[in-house]
Amino acid sequence: MKAFLIGGVAALLLAGFAHSQDMETAAKPGAPEPPLEWIDKATGHRIVRLSREAGSSSLYFNYNAYTPKGDRLVFSTPTGVTAMDLKTRALTKIVEGKVKLLFVGRKTGAVYYEKALTADPMGPKVVMATDPYTKATREVARMAHGGLQTLNADETLLAGVAIRTDVPIPPNLADALPKNPDDVESADGKALSYAEGREVQLNARLDSRIPMEIFTINTVTGERKVVHQATDWLNHLQFSPTDPGLLMFCHEGPWHKVDRLWLVRTDKAPSDPGNTPVKIHTRTMNMEIAGHEWFSADGKTVWYDLQTPRGEDFWVAGYEIATGKRTWLHVQRNDWSVHFNSSLDGKLFAGDGGDSEMVAHAPDGKWIVLLKPRAIPDVAGIHAPGAEHLISPGVLDSERLVDMRDHDYRLEPNVNFTPDAKWLVFRSNMHGANQVYAVEIAKAQP
Repeated sequence: MKAFLIGGVAALLLAGFAHSQDMETAAKPGAPEPPLEWIDKATGHRIVRLSREAGSSSLYFNYNAYTPKGDRLVFSTPTGVTAMDLKTRALTKIVEGKVKLLFVGRKTGAVYYEKALTADPMGPKVVMATDPYTKATREVARMAHGGLQTLNADETLLAGVAIRTDVPIPPNLADALPKNPDDVESADGKALSYAEGREVQLNARLDSRIPMEIFTINTVTGERKVVHQATDWLNHLQFSPTDPGLLMFCHEGPWHKVDRLWLVRTDKAPSDPGNTPVKIHTRTMNMEIAGHEWFSADGKTVWYDLQTPRGEDFWVAGYEIATGKRTWLHVQRNDWSVHFNSSLDGKLFAGDGGDSEMVAHAPDGKWIVLLKPRAIPDVAGIHAPGAEHLISPGVLDSERLVDMRDHDYRLEPNVNFTPDAKWLVFRSNMHGANQVYAVEIAKAQP
């Protein structure tokens, strides 16, 4: 399967806005229908298939897919957008036709999606919102160019990134490279792995220094405002789930080269002296990397994948926004995951695993895992001077939930907790075509 061109990677390099790899695998003619429910023989946990259409996909790991009442899950299908009743698992098609599902509003529960008005994926679009219960639909905004990535807590602002149109644009150096990472070679002509080839692609795009901007669109007035401009590769926008004016963004590119994690306010002018973007993490060693960040559900903490150094020592790190307090939770190599996530109450974490070619080079890492934090306390209650100002250490103890040996990780599973923390939802091609699945966190009874 290494010969397939991955649409997500191509869009990432050419436009600079895609978040993850979205390899679309269609059902093979005559292939058996994937099971609707089974007990994983390796883990003893129950798995159910939520989607019914081949090619269906759950949202990216940090995008909200649940209604505020916690009773509906929304995911995309090849023919539209579907809402699932989390109690009955009844499916309702709420949007017909090929659209791009964006996210579910945290205040109203409206399902936001966009329709392209031209063949250019970064060209003009109209943003729509549909009520998942009544199917009432309204137009939210129109945008001339760029890509939307997030919606704020009170649903008053959309935010996205765009290449600037008011300044000269240098060539994208990635255009000179093969579009398939498998075909990329090193500078001295040596063959590279798929993962290494993608790093070369990412670095070429970063080195292009293409002028970009972060913008917001008011969902009531349609007013567009610029929040931040840079020749850094801007990406991975996330509004706080609780603070309507707080926005997180990243500097995209090879993680060991960029200062990735930043916070900025959208309710202050970019020229305001008090609104300089705040860097969340500063590396202290060469080849230290941090990324795939997300907000805790209460908006108080930013969590992220931290490696000290890359590919050798693994942590889920937390940054408390109000105080700057840091927590590092250690992760074993085989538990490292493309994406981590946390439950609404913050008591549980989860990971979607990774194959042996990825950064951890885990020999046995293709699992969906539940991760339980365990703090490392002071010995006998004896505190070091100034301990309250040091990083709080801990460990993430793992339990394997899903055997992913038949999953191709060029489709990233993007695991997330249901609101009641009883299930983990993910997408997978383990049975051929992309489908949406859920695994029960409690082990199945005999």
